[in-house]
This record gives sequence, C-alpha cells and structure tokens, in this order.
Amino acid sequence: MCQLLGMNCNVPTDICFSFTGFRRRGGDTDVHSDGWGIAFFEGKGVRMFLDPEPSAESIVSEFVRSYPIHSLNVIAHIRKSTLGVTSLENTHPFMRELWGRYWIFAHNGHLPDFKPELDGNFIPVGNTDSELIFCWLLQSLQQRFGASLPPRDELFEALRELTLPLAGTGIFNYLLSNGDCLVAHCSTELNYIVRCAPFAEAHLKDEDVTIDFSQVTTPDDRVALIATQPLTDNEAWVAMRPGTMWLFHQGEVVGVGDTAPSPVSSLGG
Repeated sequence: MCQLLGMNCNVPTDICFSFTGFRRRGGDTDVHSDGWGIAFFEGKGVRMFLDPEPSAESIVSEFVRSYPIHSLNVIAHIRKSTLGVTSLENTHPFMRELWGRYWIFAHNGHLPDFKPELDGNFIPVGNTDSELIFCWLLQSLQQRFGASLPPRDELFEALRELTLPLAGTGIFNYLLSNGDCLVAHCSTELNYIVRCAPFAEAHLKDEDVTIDFSQVTTPDDRVALIATQPLTDNEAWVAMRPGTMWLFHQGEVVGVGDTAPSPVSSLGG
C-alpha cells in the first residue's frame, strides 16, 4: 500500500528533514515506486509537486528535499498502485476548490466497491478510487453545508459521519486539509508525533541523518507530524488506533472521533 506524510504547525515550518527520510521509501527502503507528490499551503495558495517517477530517484523530490518551503499544513504521498495506471493524473495528493479554499487529499488503501453518483461539481481526472472518494467527500460537504464553510468542529464531525460507512468496506487511511486544519483517518496504520519544547535530537530511520531541533526552533514552536510508519527511530511516536479520526490544528490534536466500534475485551469483568 501507499505511504502518507502530513504536517500541521502553529508557525510556518519546513519539512525538509522528514521528507529526506520519507522520499527514500519510494523505491529504496520500501517498494512504493508508482509516483509521489507533496502539497504545501502558503497563505491562500498551494504549492504542489507531482511526479510519476519513484521518489527515491526523482530529481523533483531531490529539489523538494533541499528547498525549505515553510507551511502550516503539508500533505505528501508515495504511491503503490492498486487501481489506476502509473501516471501524472493518478498521482496523489489531489487538489480541488470548495468555498474559496483549496483542499488537498491523499489516500492509502483500496475501496474497489465504492461507486458513488457524482453531481458534476467535482469530477475525477484520473481513474483511481482515491480521487473518486475525494470528489464524493467534497460533494457531500457542499450538499450538507451549502455555500458556507462550517466551523472547524462541525466540519470534523461531518467528515467523521461520511467516513463511517466506508471505514469497514476496505482500507481507508487518508489525510485531508483545507489549509486551516488537517484531518487524519486511521483505517489500518497511521502514527503521529507532536514536537514541542523542550526540543531534542531526532534521527531518521530511512537515512543516517540527525537534527537537533533545539537549534532550529523557538520555545513556542509546535509541530505535529503524521506518517504511515514512524520516520525516526529515537522518538516516541503514537500509534493511532484503527477506526479513529484525528483533527490537528496549530500543531496539536484538537479532536478525536471513532469510525469503528471500540475493541471489546475478551477477559470478561
């Protein structure tokens, strides 16, 4: 399956360190070699880089790794295709406009039986189930809330309700952001970490690179990172429970909801 990476911060931050390790998973330290992409929110705009080549070998990914773009919300994806050919139009993340904002979506999983009816406002360009899901989610939000962006907590609850009936039909890990917040849904595997003061050193799992965050941050900085698998081997990442949805804002978790029943203990009471 694919690899996801998200970042949500309280101050514009670059993702160069994390992306240095993440990109190696696209054909070097892992087998995800069917393209990659990354999107950075900058003010009202989005700077996006997409490449159907393996990220470990991509000249474009090397440029992104070395170029410190500062953003409050970032979503990246490395693809292992399950549906749809390897091509630029099928490369995640995907972008659409709704309520005068850009929305970015990346998906790890497969929902082969999900075939919703679309009303024409959001139409897939490629032929992945992921882009189809994204178009349906935005269509459903527009139908529910009309012409106005709802408050953050109402948006999160609506996304949870929309995700609920799909969560048990296949693998459905995803990241979604509108530049204000970042939503993460864990279907099978996602992990996160919140970095804040006191900052310490971090060492990548996929490349022998270490950074001392105390030298490049201020005491008020706060950064949340979400990844399919932890990117570092000396930090305490938190494994999200499958069947949960998480809302990140200003570099911290501000909401958690269930999209599957909580596991029942077999020990009795």
